[in-house]
Amino acid sequence: MTREEVPVLIVGGSLVGLSTAAFLGHHGVTSLVLERHRGTAIHPRAALVSQRTIETYRALGLQDEVEEAAAREFVQNGAIVSVESLGGKELDWYFRFINEGVEAISPSPRVFVTQIGLEPVLLRAAQRLGSTIEYAAEVVSTEQDADGVTAVVRPRDGGAERSVRARYVVAADGAHSPVRTRLGIGQLGHGSFSDSITIYFKADVSRLMGERNLSVIYVFGPRSQGFFRFSIDLQAGFLVVNSTSEPDGSRSVSIGEDMSEPTCVRYVREALGDPDIDVEIENVQRWSASAEYAETARSGRVFLAGDSLHVMPPTGGFGGNCGVQDGYDLAWKLAYVLDDRAGERLLDTYDTERQPVGAFTTEQAYTRYVLRLDPSLGKEDLMPIVDEAAVEIGYRHRSDAVALEPGDDDLWEDPRAPTGRPGFRAPHLEVAVDGTRRSTLDLFGRGFVVVAGSNGEEWPAAARAAGDANGVAVETYRVGAELTDADGGVEALYDIGTDGAALIRPDGFVAWRTKAGAVDALPRALGAALGR
Repeated sequence: MTREEVPVLIVGGSLVGLSTAAFLGHHGVTSLVLERHRGTAIHPRAALVSQRTIETYRALGLQDEVEEAAAREFVQNGAIVSVESLGGKELDWYFRFINEGVEAISPSPRVFVTQIGLEPVLLRAAQRLGSTIEYAAEVVSTEQDADGVTAVVRPRDGGAERSVRARYVVAADGAHSPVRTRLGIGQLGHGSFSDSITIYFKADVSRLMGERNLSVIYVFGPRSQGFFRFSIDLQAGFLVVNSTSEPDGSRSVSIGEDMSEPTCVRYVREALGDPDIDVEIENVQRWSASAEYAETARSGRVFLAGDSLHVMPPTGGFGGNCGVQDGYDLAWKLAYVLDDRAGERLLDTYDTERQPVGAFTTEQAYTRYVLRLDPSLGKEDLMPIVDEAAVEIGYRHRSDAVALEPGDDDLWEDPRAPTGRPGFRAPHLEVAVDGTRRSTLDLFGRGFVVVAGSNGEEWPAAARAAGDANGVAVETYRVGAELTDADGGVEALYDIGTDGAALIRPDGFVAWRTKAGAVDALPRALGAALGR
């Protein structure tokens, strides 16, 4: 059996695996990605990409390319509504347009793009940044020891098995993750609650759509419940059916038991509200709607990300986005540990930060599923709904690498009113750097950064000294010097005053801050942020 060695092995090369590979490459770490399927996605899953996810791609210089891919698939910034049928009564408008009320909180918009459109962008980026991606390659075993992980890889199209030795493994191998199963990591949450189907079809729905720009259409018909998405030319789409209702009022969630063409045509026609429209069924996929999250995000040198860590119903569009952000958090930590810029303890913070975020996001998706699609599941003990922007951007990372302030126990905040507190994403504000208008977020994404107030002349030297003491580079942007901020917004938004400073991690989250000129505390804060 041949053997090769890589710093990081990523098991699963779909949305999360490819994103993680690109993030690692951005930090100078090569990886091997093994995907059991034979290419990028062929079914249009995970269409809503959140602002925070676009911000992570922006850090790689991919935002424009992702937006271009999105524009080829959908008319952007559409509404999310519920109807009895597409051609029938409108019931509710959840968003008049998906960026309504959030335009000012980020330089990145929410976009609609499927994995068919997005994964090729990520594949090219990952390869450009040094990763190797192999399709039709299945990992059949993983064994770890004190120094690394040995995986056995079997080509699905025939050929000899081979061994891959990696310092670390990222398991992005889906909801039924074989890697997680072999590790014996348990799951919490609500289990499976619907045997659902997704029907891919061709039909001219332009007359039924009219002049409306509807990106996601929930259908609460008398006989079936689910949601639509349509192609940009309105000649094709897919319908998810989660449950059905009988004339006697009984409900069924065992939809996958009948996936016959006549039944699927009937579902589509009823949801469209036209019993005679021509419908051609292209494909039907059966899947289980569930809301579960792993008990831990890490087992030794193996890390769970994406659906292997948390699987959630599509209500809210949170699942894929949460997985991409897992990879963004993990990538910089692995990079810093691999070249000894950080201590091994930093990797412990992946579990303490991302597992609770995954649990919170899963519960938010489940609450929306119950309230929007299936109240029969029971409204008792549901987590109260938190605004979408807070779920997408306002979640908090809490760990030993973050210097939380005394008495501050908030788990999330409204990103429309950001506070700059440690543990939260550093707020967006337009500023000028070297005469060029930029977002504050563009200052972050690779190394540690100190943002200092206008009277903090001592902070640049203090940042260099703290970096030297900890063996890392630290950049400083001081208001009125490297950073021009005419209205004083940075000092107020980051709550550092004119004399203080904030330490921002490579993932753009605040690690520590002070309003006073406490420069002597910076080396210790940086050391903690590095797991030392």
